[in-house]
Amino acid sequence: MPRELFATDLLPWIIVLPLLGAVFNGLFGARLSKRTVTAVAIGAVVGSFALSVAAVWRLIELHDTTPNPALVSNVWNWLTSGVLTVDVSFLLDPLSAVMLLVVTGVGSLIHLFSVGYMHADKAYWRYFCYLNLFMFSMLLLILGKNLLVLFVGWEGVGVCSYLLIGFWYTDMDKAIAGKKAFIVNRIGDFAVLLAIFILLFYSRGTLDFGQLATTVGPNGALQDTGTITLVCLLLFAGATGKSAQIPLYVWLPDAMAGPTPVSALIHAATMVTAGVYLMARMNFMFVLAPDAMTVIATVGALTALFAATIALVQNDIKKVLAYSTVSQIGFMVLAVGVGAFTAAIFHLMTHAFFKACLFLGSGSVIHAMHHEQDIRHMGGLRKKLPVTAVTFFVSCLAIAGVPFLSGFFSKDEILFRVFTNAYTDAAPLTVLFFIGLLAALCTAFYMFRLYYLTFEGEYRGDHHTWDHAHEERVMNIPLIVLAVLAALGGLLGVPEGLGFGVFPNVLEEWLHGVFDTVGTRYTLSTDHALEYTLMTISVVVALAGMFTARHLYKRPADRLPAAPTGAFWHRLLTNKWYVDEAYHFLFVRPFMALAGFTHRVLDVKLIDGVFVRGSAKTVGFIGDALRRVQNGDVQAYVTALVVGVALLLFML
Repeated sequence: MPRELFATDLLPWIIVLPLLGAVFNGLFGARLSKRTVTAVAIGAVVGSFALSVAAVWRLIELHDTTPNPALVSNVWNWLTSGVLTVDVSFLLDPLSAVMLLVVTGVGSLIHLFSVGYMHADKAYWRYFCYLNLFMFSMLLLILGKNLLVLFVGWEGVGVCSYLLIGFWYTDMDKAIAGKKAFIVNRIGDFAVLLAIFILLFYSRGTLDFGQLATTVGPNGALQDTGTITLVCLLLFAGATGKSAQIPLYVWLPDAMAGPTPVSALIHAATMVTAGVYLMARMNFMFVLAPDAMTVIATVGALTALFAATIALVQNDIKKVLAYSTVSQIGFMVLAVGVGAFTAAIFHLMTHAFFKACLFLGSGSVIHAMHHEQDIRHMGGLRKKLPVTAVTFFVSCLAIAGVPFLSGFFSKDEILFRVFTNAYTDAAPLTVLFFIGLLAALCTAFYMFRLYYLTFEGEYRGDHHTWDHAHEERVMNIPLIVLAVLAALGGLLGVPEGLGFGVFPNVLEEWLHGVFDTVGTRYTLSTDHALEYTLMTISVVVALAGMFTARHLYKRPADRLPAAPTGAFWHRLLTNKWYVDEAYHFLFVRPFMALAGFTHRVLDVKLIDGVFVRGSAKTVGFIGDALRRVQNGDVQAYVTALVVGVALLLFML
């Protein structure tokens, strides 16, 4: 369908404001008061959010009168070489509008929460410099009008995640966690680069999303299904890195080493959703590669269940939420794999609300508990942290899928689409529905296990910490706002079967033009009876998980069930299926050995020994030899001259 483009000057400023905040605090923050640093950092992000609202409002006005409108800003021509032309240009359409409001809105709340959480940190200015820089990179990723601008933002969030995860770099474990995130993401980024090179070859020098849509397909330059599948798999490989899916998910649980607001920012609304956004943005290509979509759906379902099983036995409050994030992103990837792009973006939005609330809630707990993170040393904190407890409970209900909170609508929409969506030339992937359902059961159980062990029952830690535990007012405000969004955000995507003509599916209507190519290969079922049946099953599963956790963990401390540490399955899950150990044995150790060999042999002996020190010794030897000839003896010079002339005459 044709897309109407309208120029706007707002888009560059939405991106630039956080960059200006980062530069200002980076250059001058160490010499300024915390109040000034706070005003600049939060002002930059809130200003970006305000401009985003204004731009999206303009887009809404155009949406009512123009088919598939979009706001565009062409800033400058980046490079031109032969047929290759790349502009620094930005695009705001319904898809990027959803991402923009989520990222700037949730990001603003996380910045506000950080004021209370990080107020005592010596590097307060550096923290907000990195946080603003992260926001700039994410906004560049979202609003980039072509694949290369998007990739600059893609790399930017990778660098910023390294800086933020390893923020307390004097702690070696935290520095290693930042390095791990950076290296693992580089693997996926290399795959994205390969996909970009292939697309450049076929697109005759353009990476603009609108022009790529005409390049790929029956009437474009790229028609070969094998090549399209390869490009989609390469893009998906990049998504497994950024969005923490099997096999590149291992960096995300270790990312808990960073400050808790950073965990909320990375895990809720920004970096981990970048891979899902990339695939949604390139939906016109993915729908032409059913084999790639099968791989994507399968990996998403397996990741959702795999991470959920690990979360069942974790005792670190942030680790539970970290594996929960991996699992929930798996649901989004599963939705993408079955062509339910709108459902994926819907869950992305609701997940941003309840997961940000959960992470910030865990931050409030950790702050009150003097940085204690083991839930076995908590309990009864609802008395000390009432606002945190209530908002945490609401978000637990939402992520578990309790009617009629946000997660109920988005998760059930995914499961319904997985059960009913079928390729035109393949059988429905119903087995993935049951994998997703089992993951949902695990989700409800581990989230309420976390809630009851943290906030209910008896306190199991030291009394000094209990006596001083309290909430910060500035930290409560974001929690309340996010809890309200977690409760009501699902109303934007009420399915037709539950809307009864009163509540329209606003999000599906809003994104319809972006994903209008999906219907060419995928079917979207409108069987309301089947939808009610699957919804009932999903609710029963969620309630089963919740009440099982309540039965086991809402009890006095002396009656809490002991962990079956001797059981094989418990050791397996506690050690995260030994994946990190396997990766260390298969990849880390061999590469470290190779690096050691190249250092000892190639670097020390060949480069240093032969080329550097060897060349120096050779020059010195030649110099010594020539110095012996130049001894100042005039008779020797005359003799050498006569002999030389005689040899020349003889040769002539």
